[in-house]
Amino acid sequence: MKIMMATMGLDIGGAETHIVELAKELKHRGHDVLIVSNGGVYVREVEAAGIRHCQAPLNQRSVASMSRARRILRQVIDRERPDIVHAHARIPAFLCGQLRRRNKFAFVTSCHGVYQVSGALKLLSNWGEHSLAVSEDIRDYLMKQYNIPESRITLTINGIDTDKFSPEVSGGEVRAELGLGDDPVVAHVSRLDQASSYTARQLIELAPQLCGQVPGLRILMIGGGDVYSELAARARQVNETLGRDCLILTGPRTDVNRLVAVCDLFVGVSRAALEAMAAGKPAVLSGAQGHTGLFTPELLEKAVDTNFCCRTDPVSTGDQLFAEISAALALPAERRKELGDYGRQVVMERYSVSRMAEDCLSVYTAVRRKKYQVVMSGYYGFGNAGDDAILDSIQQAVRAASDDVSVTVLSNDPELTRRQYGLDAIPRFRMLRVLRALRRGDVLLSGGGSLLQDTTSTRSLLYYLSVIRCAQLLRKPVMLYANGIGPVRKPANRRRVKRVVERAALVTLRDHASALELERMGITRPAQVTADPVFHLEPAGESRSLELLQTSGLPQGRPFTAVSVRDWQKVDGFFAQLARLCDHLRRVHGLEVLFLLMQPGRDRQATAQVRARMEEPSYVLDASVTPRELMGVLGQARLCLAMRLHTLIFAARMAVPAMGLVYDPKVASYLKELDLPAAGDVETFDGDEAIRRADELMANYDNVLARLREKSAQLTQAAGENERLLLELLEGTK
Repeated sequence: MKIMMATMGLDIGGAETHIVELAKELKHRGHDVLIVSNGGVYVREVEAAGIRHCQAPLNQRSVASMSRARRILRQVIDRERPDIVHAHARIPAFLCGQLRRRNKFAFVTSCHGVYQVSGALKLLSNWGEHSLAVSEDIRDYLMKQYNIPESRITLTINGIDTDKFSPEVSGGEVRAELGLGDDPVVAHVSRLDQASSYTARQLIELAPQLCGQVPGLRILMIGGGDVYSELAARARQVNETLGRDCLILTGPRTDVNRLVAVCDLFVGVSRAALEAMAAGKPAVLSGAQGHTGLFTPELLEKAVDTNFCCRTDPVSTGDQLFAEISAALALPAERRKELGDYGRQVVMERYSVSRMAEDCLSVYTAVRRKKYQVVMSGYYGFGNAGDDAILDSIQQAVRAASDDVSVTVLSNDPELTRRQYGLDAIPRFRMLRVLRALRRGDVLLSGGGSLLQDTTSTRSLLYYLSVIRCAQLLRKPVMLYANGIGPVRKPANRRRVKRVVERAALVTLRDHASALELERMGITRPAQVTADPVFHLEPAGESRSLELLQTSGLPQGRPFTAVSVRDWQKVDGFFAQLARLCDHLRRVHGLEVLFLLMQPGRDRQATAQVRARMEEPSYVLDASVTPRELMGVLGQARLCLAMRLHTLIFAARMAVPAMGLVYDPKVASYLKELDLPAAGDVETFDGDEAIRRADELMANYDNVLARLREKSAQLTQAAGENERLLLELLEGTK
């Protein structure tokens, strides 16, 4: 890939070192890497590694500087056409985010710390399509302050080059250069800016006490920044008072590994602390955001959680830091070596440059603009388990079939869709955004589900037909994906469906009844009967399914029937008759009764009405569950009574014999497709007849189960044709 990184600068600092090491590792793996920044001491190092650098004033908030930086970034992006733009600070991310509206590149950001959040600064924040956070608390900060869903954040690390920072690196030359002799050395590495110089100031003021405690002690401070001159002047005053050079400020250096090699104890935080630990040095974790103390195995999880920045602890007092350093230097040499060895082991196991690069590459692969762009239109984002299962199964199957397809979903709740499935989603009723998505896309995928019907309403039908027609007017191929067609009752609506379907590039249907409905409309174009996409969906594991069953209160180990009902008009007497059937199944066949809510907002009241009329006890799974989890729970049942179509399909997918409660012709047609019995029509439901049919099914249970297993396997295979045909259609667009 061609990767462009944008950051404020390349002077000494933890984030800057992170970028340098990441860029070098990506270059080593064969990627073409370019860095845009204000420059700094690391430019020579990255250019020596074959990484190009372009200078832009990305470190200043002034309007003039940001305008100039934006112009340079635009020129670089136009010239280089990178596959990935990766911004590492707020100003670069803001400017790259603006340019993305024009250039449509894949855009990733990294967050290296928590920042002040205000109205103005929030406006300067753009976290891209996906963010990398270098610690758990930074991930939580992004979620809380910027409402970024967890699915769009990847936890990564500050990768350390453990060959560069190693106990094998000699400090002899540096000791000679700085005149250190054999004196004990405490080292501190940080960017000496106003916000990050807290510990450096403390060390300068503590120098007289520390030198009195440890004869001959030297305090080596590495780094440059806005307050370097001020701190250097104060250090000279302290040295004059002591009558010797206790404090040594080196300014910015790129050979930090050689400088750290001379120390007996490191004091600092973040990446600098990890580098010192990689070099086998014991470390006192103390910085501008907090003080955790001498790093030991007991502090591992706390340190990892804040990326060794101590943000969960208060900052140190002078007395506290003095006591911590004095105690650490007083430890026997063997104990200090033991702590140093442990620190290096932690870095080797958790903070390798290789793992850091893998984290980034996985994100790059996920957001990189794919060869094919698919727009999905359906009943998505309404909290309906059946339609959510269709969405999940389609995106799962498309991803399994090809890494080169990206999906944008037209959703009623885009944020929910993004969070649950990690898919790009836009509001389904914001037609300008829908048109933009269709224009950028290669194919409109309409479905699955029963979208082309007017039982729900003509308005619903017109919405789906309008989306299809817009795509056709934009000359985009349309695939009706595993659709259930009808019923379409009004003559005008039948004519509308006919016009749109005849112009579709590809039509697949989930059942033969849908094919017959198209024939009755006079549609002669070919359509292939495949199967509902849900037959490709993988259920949740058995342990999770049993855990959910336990939360419902269902007695453990008892066989049960899963029941799914929904709100519907014209159901006088139905609930009471269904309650009789449920009671019969428990009394005669020993099946506990568990109600499942496929769309809780619409199923909860109907479920309550049936339960209220039952004489036997019953249970309900009323928890926030995914379609995969519902499918897993249903797979534990012995029998299913389903009013909702996708409960029947879930049961068939899991090879659980079922009886349908017919409220819509689509339920009757799919029961026929699956060779399963109907308990009856909800508008004319006969409890006695339903009980007779249930007894017949249970008496013939093994044969029904064998036929269903065979049919389920056939439909699972047929569902795979949907993806194959879609890929053929996509290949024809290029």
